[in-house]
Amino acid sequence: MPPTVRPEHRLSDEPANSDRFVGGLSESIGGPLGSHAVRTSSRFWTPARVVLLLICAMLSFSWMQKSPCRDGAWADMKQYKYFCYTDVLALYYAEGLNEGQVPYADHQVEYPVLTGAFMGVLGLPVYSLGQAERIDNPGQTFYDLNAVVLSAFGIAAVAATIAVRRRRPWDAAMFAAAPALFVSATVNWDLFCVGLASIAITFWARRRPLLAGLFLGLATAAKFYPVLILGALLVLCLRTGKWKEALATFGVGAGTWLAINVPVAALYWESWAKFWDFNSQRGIDWGTLWYIGAHFPRGSGQYGFPFFQNLDTDPEHSTLNVLYLGLFLLSCVGILVIGLTAPTPPRLAQLAFLIVAAFLLTGKVWSQQYVLWLIPLAVLARPRWGAFLAWQVAEVLYFVSFYGELMGASGRQVFPEGVFVLASILRLVTLAVLVGYVIRDIRHPEMDVVRDTYEGEDPDGGVFNRDDVERPLIEPPPLVKTAA
Repeated sequence: MPPTVRPEHRLSDEPANSDRFVGGLSESIGGPLGSHAVRTSSRFWTPARVVLLLICAMLSFSWMQKSPCRDGAWADMKQYKYFCYTDVLALYYAEGLNEGQVPYADHQVEYPVLTGAFMGVLGLPVYSLGQAERIDNPGQTFYDLNAVVLSAFGIAAVAATIAVRRRRPWDAAMFAAAPALFVSATVNWDLFCVGLASIAITFWARRRPLLAGLFLGLATAAKFYPVLILGALLVLCLRTGKWKEALATFGVGAGTWLAINVPVAALYWESWAKFWDFNSQRGIDWGTLWYIGAHFPRGSGQYGFPFFQNLDTDPEHSTLNVLYLGLFLLSCVGILVIGLTAPTPPRLAQLAFLIVAAFLLTGKVWSQQYVLWLIPLAVLARPRWGAFLAWQVAEVLYFVSFYGELMGASGRQVFPEGVFVLASILRLVTLAVLVGYVIRDIRHPEMDVVRDTYEGEDPDGGVFNRDDVERPLIEPPPLVKTAA
């Protein structure tokens, strides 16, 4: 009889044993492995490799889901009927890349500088190939190239998640198998930023504050939201008094962002300022808290409350900007209080998730692809499948209803306005519930499964821990050979 693997060799968390939701599902195939079960190991099919294979498969399926729209022939609202609309292809034409225009220099871009550079680095060679008649459909080629590169950053984000959860590698499967990733991976360029931000968190966890700052600066130069992670560092600095490494991260991050932005701002100020002007002048966007208030079905064919509807009458949207920013700042104050009064210092990922979630819950813009910002943070903050999947299902329902709403706005009514409002409410509520669970884990650290795995420490905390929590672990035993 082959020997049983000793307890000290069971280095990784087994979700069927530690997660009630997964354990319940496992009952359909016999239930979790018992304490006396023989566990064999494979030198190739490690949990990390299985998860990386899963993310590759998921991104491939996502590309297939968008494939009906790759040719750009979006007649008869095909992009909505097949749920395959993508900004990547639409903006290839809208941003002048199909005419060889250089972002910022020749055409104003509504995105931060590094995302604009990303578009140009891939778009301009495609334009040249199209002019030389080496490709038949430049738009399709541009989308495919973007899908490949964005997928690489998505894989990098999953690898970074595994790197900071060596004792819990299966947590990263929540990211790799996330339904919202399937439908949103290439809707926009957000995976580019998500990959950079995830690498930044990994370097911080590895006590490399300069590299963490470098990648955080790059991520912020691609999208705005990674700067919110600095808020989590600030709370932990106030709680622990450990400022040196965090200040180094702040400094390098700011320097990186300035090095990318200042030259473009100096040469093409109006183009550079387009991102800031565009965001300040945007009104109430689809699916937000403010949209729900302005379109809530009140019966008898009436929708919305006048207070919310009046917020969009000001062309500058100054009142709306003050209200949503005020709500967000109040939320940040609440998160600060939670962080300073918790029994033990919260984990970095918990605080980062709460801040980014608050930004979306209170914001006036909550685009469908913004869910990608939250998925890796949610996995790191609370790797529990039940509430996570409930939120993901709500995101997919919102995704589907959003395209129905777009068809209605284009003149082909699919369902009443209340259906989309209901889907928006469901998305907001399930995320708020997840936020509540994270706050509970902060207030009651004994309920935090990550702390339980890491003897009370934070694997993402870096210098905020007493020592390196990812110490070299015991090597697994040799592969058990069973009789043929």
